[in-house]
Amino acid sequence: MYIDTLIRIKNAMTRKKDRVKVPYSQFEENVLESLVKTGYLDEIQKKGRGVKRVIEIKLKYDKEEKSRISDVKLISLPSKRVYVGWKDIKKSHQGYGNFFLSTPKGVMVDGEARRNRLGGELLFEIW
Repeated sequence: MYIDTLIRIKNAMTRKKDRVKVPYSQFEENVLESLVKTGYLDEIQKKGRGVKRVIEIKLKYDKEEKSRISDVKLISLPSKRVYVGWKDIKKSHQGYGNFFLSTPKGVMVDGEARRNRLGGELLFEIW
């Protein structure tokens, strides 16, 4: 589940790790590709076959060795789903963070969903 992946990334960044591996799923790959597009992660690679397939994530740090991700706030949980329309999508941390949504067109960042006029499930907030 993407929640476990986000927590693994956050923990690896606090320990200053270079890479982290997570179990593969198509949805995880879509979420991670969106994180790479927005610049929170450096790159992702699929490795292995069948049940042993994993995604290897290269983490991104700035010149002072500070992690690119300060914190992650999970919004939709398995017990409580949160849905928003495109008009209700707010800016995160005065524009310094991003909301990630699961829309009918795939996983998108808040600005991209507003431009395409798509609402969906509000997954998490990252800054």
